[in-house]
Amino acid sequence: MKAVTKMLWVATGITTMIAAPAAAHHSHGNYDVNNYIELQGQVSELLWLNPHTWIYLEVEDDNGEPVVWALEGGSPGALTRDGWRPDSVQAGDEIKVRCHQLRDGSNGCLLGFVTPPGGEEKEWD
Repeated sequence: MKAVTKMLWVATGITTMIAAPAAAHHSHGNYDVNNYIELQGQVSELLWLNPHTWIYLEVEDDNGEPVVWALEGGSPGALTRDGWRPDSVQAGDEIKVRCHQLRDGSNGCLLGFVTPPGGEEKEWD
């Protein structure tokens, strides 16, 4: 009977260790998730990495000067399941986005939606 109990505890421990990384996802509390802003500009770089993709978008500020925004997106796996591919958006593309800006007002966003060249707006999360 002791061997069975010990095996159950070991199995429970292993299951917990496997499941823990899935529950350890970080918060998006640094973004204003209650409001969207819209940006349009040219993609300067796309990073298709785990755990999150990143789009660097060059946008004109109020003075007409180019500024780069860092846009955090969903995981490559989630985006692939939603029909996105690493070449759906490429450096040099003109795109539109709707995103949640960083709470401190700096040039960073949590992506919600992307409109690729010649395409329709679609979720990017």
